[in-house]
Amino acid sequence: MVQGVEIKDGFIQNVNPATGALITPLVPVSTPDQVAEAITLANRTQQTTWSALPLPKRIELLREGVANIEEIREELIATITKEMGKITAESTDEVDAAIGLKRKWLNMVQEANEDERLGDGTSESVIVRDPLGVVVVISPWNFPAGEIPLLALPALAAGNAVIVKPSEVTPLTGALLTNAIAKALPVGTLQLLQGDGVVGEQLVSSPDVHMVAMTGSSAT
Repeated sequence: MVQGVEIKDGFIQNVNPATGALITPLVPVSTPDQVAEAITLANRTQQTTWSALPLPKRIELLREGVANIEEIREELIATITKEMGKITAESTDEVDAAIGLKRKWLNMVQEANEDERLGDGTSESVIVRDPLGVVVVISPWNFPAGEIPLLALPALAAGNAVIVKPSEVTPLTGALLTNAIAKALPVGTLQLLQGDGVVGEQLVSSPDVHMVAMTGSSAT
């Protein structure tokens, strides 16, 4: 049991904090083989497909992905409240803020990744920002819809592939949001894994993962 969450027979025992009732459907914990396969696919996709797209095209697809969140807005709001106990008004604010990232915020992300030209009139240098490879995002329970896009979208915009492991306290929220964005992207660009710190440890210790973006405790 981590952070009050029990793993039983390979499934996260996801409990509604307001009622104590078990939330269904139960979410299976990703197996070591599934973790390894996700890392392999992420590296292959990043190297052959995603990073090869021009930056404006990546941003365009990410806008489509964020727009997909609007289609599940009400379900996402209800799931946040059910999983972690946030009142509906706060869940609504969190989801709407995530949807709002598709506008000015993604513009800023694009600008930060553009080539930068420096020169004095007699010579010119160009700063080019290259992707690292595979970025793992481990997100917290208290902002389950807000943190994932803030951590994942800049990494994706830069040409990296991303694997998201949501907090084991809010696995359904993490799945809804991650899968909504992933629908707009090439297969393998943005993937979802589930579990507690055992899964997190396998991800962060892999030599084929090149960066970890994490908000949370070591237990995750």
